[in-house]
Amino acid sequence: MNKIAIIGSVASLGLVFGIASNKAVAQMPHEQMQPSQTKQTSQFRRIEQPLWAKAAVTTGGLGLIGLELWWFLLSKPKSQKAQSKQGVQEVTITVDGGYEPSQVVVNPAQRVRLNFYRKDPSSCLEEVRFPDFHIAQQLPLNQVTPIEFTPKQPGTYTFTCGMNMFRGEVKVEAGQVQSPKEDEIMADTQATMTTRRN
Repeated sequence: MNKIAIIGSVASLGLVFGIASNKAVAQMPHEQMQPSQTKQTSQFRRIEQPLWAKAAVTTGGLGLIGLELWWFLLSKPKSQKAQSKQGVQEVTITVDGGYEPSQVVVNPAQRVRLNFYRKDPSSCLEEVRFPDFHIAQQLPLNQVTPIEFTPKQPGTYTFTCGMNMFRGEVKVEAGQVQSPKEDEIMADTQATMTTRRN
């Protein structure tokens, strides 16, 4: 009986190994079973995609490229001319995801006051820098922070956030330059005319 049990065990074990090796051979890739007959190529195999998928990807890519070109090259900054009050050219700039207006037009050789009102809590916009005037100013949240300087020459002077991601500009145009004295005379004349009408 021992001989029958041992022969049965060996036969069972051989059967198990035979089945396992057949499964392993069946699962092997074709390249490993016949390496001498397989040619290796360095070319990619073409994957067929539906035409609508190709058109959608191409249209989306072209749309994003067009948007990027418009944003950086063709979009015009929102511009505002500074109002002169008592000899100071003044504009309020809202800081909320950028600068609004992003371009301020002023006259040369006259004091400029830019009132920055910061609504955006992001850390990038907590500081504004005017490199041409050597100004770096912290902008407290939900407060108006005035920054004053006097541009001497016509030209375009940029201002940026602390991380240099958001930009604006002060455009100094050589136009009719009024002295502070002329501004006061104009204001007095307007006040007089308003009084006479009433």
